[in-house]
Amino acid sequence: DLESHLQRCQQLSVTVLTDHQDLNNTELKTILNSTAPQQYRIRAKLRTYKPEKLYQSVKLHCSKCNSLLEVPDGDAFDLILQGSTVTAPNPELHNTSWYDSVTWTTQDQKQRKIAIHFVKHDEMLQQPEDTLLMIEGGTLKEVGKLTKRFKCVIPVRSTEDDLELLDLSAPFLLQGNIKYYGCKQCSTPKPIKNLSSIAAEQRPSWEPTEIAKVLGIEPLQYVFIMKFTLVDGTGALNAYLFDY
Repeated sequence: DLESHLQRCQQLSVTVLTDHQDLNNTELKTILNSTAPQQYRIRAKLRTYKPEKLYQSVKLHCSKCNSLLEVPDGDAFDLILQGSTVTAPNPELHNTSWYDSVTWTTQDQKQRKIAIHFVKHDEMLQQPEDTLLMIEGGTLKEVGKLTKRFKCVIPVRSTEDDLELLDLSAPFLLQGNIKYYGCKQCSTPKPIKNLSSIAAEQRPSWEPTEIAKVLGIEPLQYVFIMKFTLVDGTGALNAYLFDY
């Protein structure tokens, strides 16, 4: 893995970056005094790298406003889901022309009301592996079970007029073990009923980018970022790795 590879690099007296074989080695001092962009070949030692834990290298990036965010942990999502259970599902929003609804009350002390809305295609429910559903009042564990069985899961809550997305600190879509987030600054969430336009397509694919578009969400992309400090005795150069 990358972490052990980087540790091995640190243990070596010199790390050679092998790109640009046709170029002579240039001292870091010369590079630091040059104007960008230029191409160089260097011979340097890896002094430090950040972050030290590999999972911390994964961030969320908005290509529109260029903001960079930490990936929220499961606890943060769980708190948002718990907060959404304060509003009970609105029965007037159940069983519309484009989704069927199922509701029940949990048997625990809280007696939560849960509603699941299965989006239809041609007035028929699709196979689970092709189905998009929306859930109100579910816990993290319940949402996780649904993502294992159905293609797409969208956590929602009721208003007087329509279903709506939760706070954008939560994922707007879950697909398998992937959580899709939207940029709070660049998104203008639209009514959930806009999803009916995808359901009406000949073969609804429920692609995350298409879902984000009809819901007015500017999607955040997972990016991999690292910072390396390279030294050669003449100077220190910070090198950044940024990749999708």
